[in-house]
Amino acid sequence: MLVKLNAQQAQKSHSAKQSLLLIAPHGSYRTMRYLQAAARLDLNVVIVSEGEYSIVSEYAQGVHVQFSRPEEALAIILKETVSNNVAVVIGTDDSVIELAAKVAQHLELAHNDVNAARLARRKDLSRDVLKKNNVPIPEYRLVKLDDLLDVSSEKGSNVSQKEFPLVIKPLSLSASRGVIRINNQKELLSAAQRVKKLLDRQTDLEAFEIERVLLEEYIHGEEIAVEGVVENGKFKLLTIFDKPDPLHGPYFEETYYITPTRLDSVTVEEVSKIVQSACEAYGINTGPVHAECRIRESQVYLIEMAARTIGGLCSDILEYGLGCTLEEIVLKQAIGTATEATFSETAAGVLMIPVTQQGILRRIEGLLEAGKVEFIEDINIQLRDGYELVPLPEGNSYLGFVFAKAPSFEQVERALRTAYACLNIVVAPMWKLTSQNV
Repeated sequence: MLVKLNAQQAQKSHSAKQSLLLIAPHGSYRTMRYLQAAARLDLNVVIVSEGEYSIVSEYAQGVHVQFSRPEEALAIILKETVSNNVAVVIGTDDSVIELAAKVAQHLELAHNDVNAARLARRKDLSRDVLKKNNVPIPEYRLVKLDDLLDVSSEKGSNVSQKEFPLVIKPLSLSASRGVIRINNQKELLSAAQRVKKLLDRQTDLEAFEIERVLLEEYIHGEEIAVEGVVENGKFKLLTIFDKPDPLHGPYFEETYYITPTRLDSVTVEEVSKIVQSACEAYGINTGPVHAECRIRESQVYLIEMAARTIGGLCSDILEYGLGCTLEEIVLKQAIGTATEATFSETAAGVLMIPVTQQGILRRIEGLLEAGKVEFIEDINIQLRDGYELVPLPEGNSYLGFVFAKAPSFEQVERALRTAYACLNIVVAPMWKLTSQNV
């Protein structure tokens, strides 16, 4: 945790220590992990956020900006951090990575091409660049939502039956929000209506991003998550997470991540080559990379890629195999003290406890029993009683995370599934007042 210093102490401390400038949306899953890693590496931390009135001291004591005003935010950050001996700039989430790149550029610190962050956030732009650079991706097209909703339009809604199944995707939402598999014209219209309602509620998107979506080829196959770091333009694979639950839709909520992968060495090498090609296409030459791929028959397709660490608390399981946290690896690389990190043979995994029912969370029963399951390491519940639960494709939260470590992949998977079976999630209906029942 950060300690509040008086001005004289702070000046002395800052002159002696390097600082991490952490640009983080309020409530980011990744903030605490970076704070902990920075403490272990004896780095000061300055958080840039919109959390001026946050009850979390690290946010409240940091630099406060409006992320919706990026040029103004950049000026404030440069002014407020000039005496902090900043050595590292990290953007924790997709929405702030572009700003982080601009700050690092002005401070003449290691950074990626500013456009790389925008490519990672905008699915349409990234698809165009990846296709141009011959990176294998699903077939896609950019369409206006209004065209999909106009049944008489030939621009978007007139999709031939042989093109199905497809996936509709918002351009700039993460965590599978608004991503829906569609198998026919009727489902396409229904999904477009649902996505439009979701996008109309967003306040941090550009008009272009609200008005358009991708229609993308559905790749039937195994899905994996790829974690690595890039140094001097070279991608280094840390690990691949297998996702043993099939992700066939209609929604794509992720649940189990288990590593090390069961893929053969030839496929692992192909995955690394494709991610390397994508990094070159984006202009990523330093820092963490998180990618999602699908494997259909023997062909690997890149589905998504971002210039950040993995989401949620999933990076915790990397510590079991690497002996240090992913955030430590990222920070060590940034300050020039990177060490070789090799994943051990120990299997580890996480269950992201899904939200399957809409309503008000009352309680989660069976936590003690789940915690006693062999090979379960920890259970971290994120949402508390009284929280409004919203499932995918509109929601973007998990109830919590269950972690396991065991000698084999199969033992990890069995432990996680057994622990999940112990849980009873009690949800109450949510009643909303209307003019008819007031």
